[in-house]
Parts: sequence; C-alpha cells; structure tokens
Amino acid sequence: MPKSLFSRVVLTAAALALLLPAVSLPAQAPPLISRDILFGNPERANPRLSPDGQRLAWVAPDKKNVLQVWVKTVGKDDDKMVTADKKRGIRQYFWAQDNNTLLYQQDNDGDENFHVYGADLASGNVRDYTPYQGVRAGVADLSPDFPDEVLIEANIRNRQLMDVQRLNLKTGALTLDTENPGDVAGWGTDAKFKVRAAVAQTADGGTEIRVRDEVKSPWRTLLKVGPDEILEFEDFTKDGASAYLKTSIGSDTARLVERNIATGAEKVLAVSPDVDAGPAVIHPKQHTVQAVGFAPGRLSWKVLDPSVQADFDGIAKLNPGDFSIVNRTEKDDRWLVAFTSDRGPVSWWAWDRASKKGTLLFTAQPKLEGLALAEMKPVAIKSRDGLTLNSYLTLPVGVAPKNLPMVLFVHGGPWGRDTWGYNSYAQWLANRGYAVLQPNFRASTGYGKKFLNAGNRQWGLKMHDDLIDAVDWAVKQGIADPKKVAIMGGSYGGYAALAAVTFTPEKFACSVDIVGPSNLKTLIASIPAYWKPLRATFDVRMGNVDDPKDAELIRNASPLFKADKIVRPLLIGQGANDPRVNVKESEQIVDAIEKNKGNVTYVVYSDEGHGFQRPENRIDFNARSEKFLAGCLAGRFEPMEGEKIPGSTAVVKVVGR
Repeated sequence: MPKSLFSRVVLTAAALALLLPAVSLPAQAPPLISRDILFGNPERANPRLSPDGQRLAWVAPDKKNVLQVWVKTVGKDDDKMVTADKKRGIRQYFWAQDNNTLLYQQDNDGDENFHVYGADLASGNVRDYTPYQGVRAGVADLSPDFPDEVLIEANIRNRQLMDVQRLNLKTGALTLDTENPGDVAGWGTDAKFKVRAAVAQTADGGTEIRVRDEVKSPWRTLLKVGPDEILEFEDFTKDGASAYLKTSIGSDTARLVERNIATGAEKVLAVSPDVDAGPAVIHPKQHTVQAVGFAPGRLSWKVLDPSVQADFDGIAKLNPGDFSIVNRTEKDDRWLVAFTSDRGPVSWWAWDRASKKGTLLFTAQPKLEGLALAEMKPVAIKSRDGLTLNSYLTLPVGVAPKNLPMVLFVHGGPWGRDTWGYNSYAQWLANRGYAVLQPNFRASTGYGKKFLNAGNRQWGLKMHDDLIDAVDWAVKQGIADPKKVAIMGGSYGGYAALAAVTFTPEKFACSVDIVGPSNLKTLIASIPAYWKPLRATFDVRMGNVDDPKDAELIRNASPLFKADKIVRPLLIGQGANDPRVNVKESEQIVDAIEKNKGNVTYVVYSDEGHGFQRPENRIDFNARSEKFLAGCLAGRFEPMEGEKIPGSTAVVKVVGR
C-alpha cells in the first residue's frame, strides 16, 4: 500500500495563459530544450535481468509511442516486444522466478485499479491473472525458491481490504492465502515464502507490526507504537527468528535494527543522526542486510556486508551520480545498477562481480546528453521557528544568479520528500530561465520524527509558512525577484499552490495546481475504499474531517472557502479518473472562482488519473504551462502549434478571460 494518498503523481505543468509578451533572456542562455525530449517517453528504461541471467527485459515505446516490455537474449540482437498495451504504456513489470513469465501491472485510464498480467515468453500469450472489475491488485512478493508462485495483494473479497492471494503460474489459479482482518496496510514474507508479518494501522494513527510462527498460528504483536513514531517492516532473517525493522524508538531518526522475535532483543545495524535510514540492500536468498542508504542531500551507502564492499567501491567509480542496485541474478554473479545525476539522464549498467567491471547498457534519454543542463544544489534553509528545511536549488545555465524569476516547486505526499538527481521539471523550468527551489517542508519524510510530526495538523498553517520562508530565503540571498515568484506542484503540491493564492493571495505572481485538493472534507470522503486502513493517519496528521472539534481546522485549511481571495493568475490541471483527488476537487474551486467573477484556466484530461501518464497529455499540459508562466514571470517558452498536442485529450475551460 502507498504511504500516503499523494505518494505517487507524475507531475505535469499547466497553462493556456496570459497573452503577455515574454522577455528574452540574455544571449548567453542556452537554446530551448524540446519538451519532447524532456517529457516524452524514454527511448529505453528499467532493464531487468532474468533470474538465470540469460535474458534482459526493458521498457521502450512501440511504433505508436506506447511503452511496452521488450526482451532479448543476453549477447544477441534478438530484441522482441512481448506485450501489446494499447494506450497507457507499461511501467511496472517483474520477472517471475520461472524465467519464462514477465508480470506487469496496468490500470484503466488512471483509475489505479491495476490488474496483474503475465506474458508467457514460450507461447507469446498474455493473460490477465486478476480479471475482476473494480478490483485493485499488485505483485506483493516473489521468491527464487518458489519459481512457479507469485504472491499478489488484491481486494477481491472486500473492496476495502487488501488480502494476500497466491498465484500458481502454471495453472493460473488464484487462491486466498492470508485474509486481512480489517486494519492491515502491508504484509511481509519469510524465506519460506510464507506470510508471517502484518503491518497494521492502529485506531490512534500508530503502527503495529504483528508476526506469527506459522501460517496457521495466531497473530501476535511484535511491536506497537503511537503516531509520533516511525516504524516499518523490512524483512525476516533467513531462519525467521528475527525481523529487520526501521524504527525511531529511542531516537529522533529511524534506525535499521534486527529484532529477535522471541526475546525482543535489538541490534542496531545502521543509523544517522541527520536522516532516517533509507533504502536497504538485502540479499534475496540469504536475507542478510548488505548495505543501507542515507540521503541528507545526496545518497551515500553504509556497507554492512564485507563481501560486497569491493562491489560498492567499484560501482561508485563508474559514474559521478548516485546509484542503486535494481536487479541481480539468482547466482548473484551479475547486478544491474541505476545511476541518477542532476545533469544527465538515468543510466543503467551491468556489473560483473567476478571481474569487478561495469558495462553501460543504455540511458533513458540519450538526446539529453551533451545539452546544457543545470546543476541541482542541496541547500539548507531555516524556518521562522528554527527548523532546517533541506531543499534543492536549480539555477538556469548561462544567466547570472541574481534577481531571477523563480518557481517554487512543491512535492506531493505531503509525507514524501524531494531528492537529488535528474528531475525533468527542474531542468525544464531552469532552461526556460527560472530559478527552481524544491523545499522539504515540515511533514516531509526522511529527516526524523520531530520534523515529520512538526507538520501534524499544519496544512495551510506552518507547512505553508515553510514555503513562504523558503521564498523569503531565496529573495534575501539575492537569487529571486520577489515580484516574480510562481508556485507549482502536484497532489499535495497542487494543494499548496491553491493555498498560496488563497491564504497569501499576493505573495506569488501566479500558481499552477496539478491534481490538488481544494476541500479537505470532500477529499477524504472520496478516497478509494482500500485506503480504509490508512484513514487514521490522515486524522492524526491532517485533522479528522468527521470530528466536530476539527471542523474549523479543516475548513480553514481548505482553499475552496477562500476562493474569493484569488487575485493572481491560476492554472489547474486534472485527470478525470483520479481516484485519490477526485475531479470534483478541481471542479468545485473552478465553479467558486467563476461565481466570484475571478480568473482561472482549467484543463482536464479524460483518460488520466492522479497525474498525467500518457506523454501526449504530459507534453500538452506543459506546453500550456510554459506560456502561462512566461506571461507571469517573463521567461521563455516553446510555442505549441494548434489548440492541443496531437493525441492529447485536453478539454480546456477559461474563466474570466
């Protein structure tokens, strides 16, 4: 289950716009980078080796520019497309452990009711393993010791609850493995491929990790904490006697620990006083923790297993970016490694553990290579009450970093964070002449429980103050022109964009809201049924929309009720099928603006959900937003030919212009 309602969003920008002339940047500014390069489909991406290492899979567009899964034999040029998605493109896929089946997930026009499909490489057949209308399913786990089985999470039995189903790949049979008692948001399996851990959300918004000795044994509590603590399950040890957990108990930042199930004894494996423990590299068969990542600004690795120290050292020398291990063969003789860099596309490398040599496979967007991309710098900003806002600043290339127009780009979640690396939006906006500031405001994850909890019940209050403080910092540093600052974001970032023009109506020159909620009460009323176990988290961190004591808090934090305060240009983008932020969230604030005789441009895409997945829609929305931002901030823009990008489903409503 996702960590928050807004944890996944493909950010896209917006705008029809003010028809004001754009002011040209100095001659030393680099040429415009095409939106097709920045926001089009990757040429190739997400490679994965088959468990036996004999074949390589990846995603790449077909002749109709729809992302499909491709496969080739390692060392041969026998590339073959093995899926035939008609429209949205495939992004999530997995090798089954039988070396013959490629599993992938796909929904219907952004509704997030994903089905699990399997492409049989021997026969060429593609099968829907979860053919149930209105059901959401996803691959939960795979095991090299059980090659013909897959564990799937799905709400077949009850639309509110994700049970674990066991899929037999040979027969296609799907049987109920573990029933959700009503409060479980996630599951964990042991080395025997048995579900033995359950992560439940308690009524007070806390977390309880339950375990059982065998699949028929009763569940018992391993650890239970209140909403102020961070607690996550990672894995079991190979013998199943201990569990790897991320926990903030006894410290501010979350540590990775090994906890004995019988005695409760804990051993700290990795900790940082500055940030929570990040990604953990766990051996898929030995179930030992090999390394843990920490990312205060950039990602660094703490290696715990001496047997991989030389591998991590050697990989780090391949590329100056930050790397992660994305795939490894069953023999563990070859790894696939992904590098992200702030000034180049994501690249994937094959790492041979015997020779300690790496080979570049490909990059996602080769056309980005050699272009004048901008550096992303980690910066620390102090909030007015003394918190440190770890943020990222990207400045345009070839332009003096003084008194620039700026875009404050706000991440979603809000229980997520921005990270260092290639960001198409930061590069796009910097290329158009804007400074780009991405603040990790309070409530962002990764910086300890005090920072996370400082955002509780602060939507539109101190969380918004942090954004204002970030802008004021950039102005004080001489980076930003205070009269030319825009705010933009998706999901919670879209909410922040609406809050900016309603709560502080003259602070920003303009605002771009992408799939952002306008009324917190109606937001919670329309979330998907399977978010039921996570509802208590929103009650604690946002406020309880059903509690009369929180009614004033919720109403005051909802931009809808201050729509009459909007005086700055506003552009809104929305997916018609968004299950997280219902289309009505955008419609109701557009209606309110119209009733108050205000101005707004509203773009809705009929075949999208929480963010814009199809490249035609992404590019269309960003084309509109370029012109919109240029009208507000006097930056550059690449003109759009015609009323919309071919293939886009944009429907535009302009109010008051």
